[in-house]
Amino acid sequence: QVQLVESGGGLVQAGGSLRLSCAASGRTFSYYTMGWFRQAPGKEREFVAGIKWSGSSIYYADSVKGRFTISRDNAKNTVYLHMNSLKPEDTAVYYCAARSRIGGNIATLEYEYEYWGQGTQVSVSS
Repeated sequence: QVQLVESGGGLVQAGGSLRLSCAASGRTFSYYTMGWFRQAPGKEREFVAGIKWSGSSIYYADSVKGRFTISRDNAKNTVYLHMNSLKPEDTAVYYCAARSRIGGNIATLEYEYEYWGQGTQVSVSS
C-alpha cells in the first residue's frame, strides 16, 4: 500500500513559478512510476508528467513541455513538479499518482495508476 500526500500549491501570478511535492509512504516507492495529473473546473483529469523509477525516463504532456519539470528523490520518497512560466490555463487541482507495474512506456491514463493523493490547488491569476 502506498499513501501519497501533495503539497506546494497556491496562488501565483501568470509567469510565476511553483514547486509541487508529493511525499510517498511505502518501502517500494523507488520502484514505482510516478505521475502528475491535473483537473480544471468542468474538465476531465489529464496527464501532466510522468517519471519512471530510475528517473531516466520522463514524459510530458505537450501543454507543459518546456515549462514544467518532473523529478524524484527516492531517498526521500518524494516526487516533485517544478512549474515555470505559469499560465491561467494551468489553474487546476494537481494530483500525484503511483503505478507499481514496471515495463513499457510511461503510463498517461488515469486507470493505469493504482494510488492517488488528495490533490493540491494551483491557481494562476492573469
